[in-house]
Amino acid sequence: MITDNNENRDWYFFDAKDYVLGRISTEIADLLRGKKKVKFAPYTDSGDYVVIVNAEKIKLTGRKEEQKRYYTHSGYLGSLKTFTVPELRKDKPEKMLTESISGMLPHNKLHDVFLSRLKVYAGPKHPHVNIKFKNQE
Repeated sequence: MITDNNENRDWYFFDAKDYVLGRISTEIADLLRGKKKVKFAPYTDSGDYVVIVNAEKIKLTGRKEEQKRYYTHSGYLGSLKTFTVPELRKDKPEKMLTESISGMLPHNKLHDVFLSRLKVYAGPKHPHVNIKFKNQE
């Protein structure tokens, strides 16, 4: 079994402004899994950290802005809640991006481990200022 420790993990920074939701989500899901690394194996955790800012300014194509719905259900009868994209942008803009990336990751024991390395922020400010990001100057 191939093992990977935290020493080999890089940090990536994305400004989600004017990105299309699906395009950025696939790229980030690959980074979280470590698919672009030489020692990638599907049963190991060799992914990197990803920080995303400006999640509220992400773009959707087509008529998804009006038609797309997000659902939550607690398990109790009658507790289904439906959110549209404008409602979600106003209340929890990070959730739209997080759910998209979560759906692209494998649904196994590593799913929560991958998502724990994802940091999404609605605005341009983030607390990771002293970290050297790999995809920035």
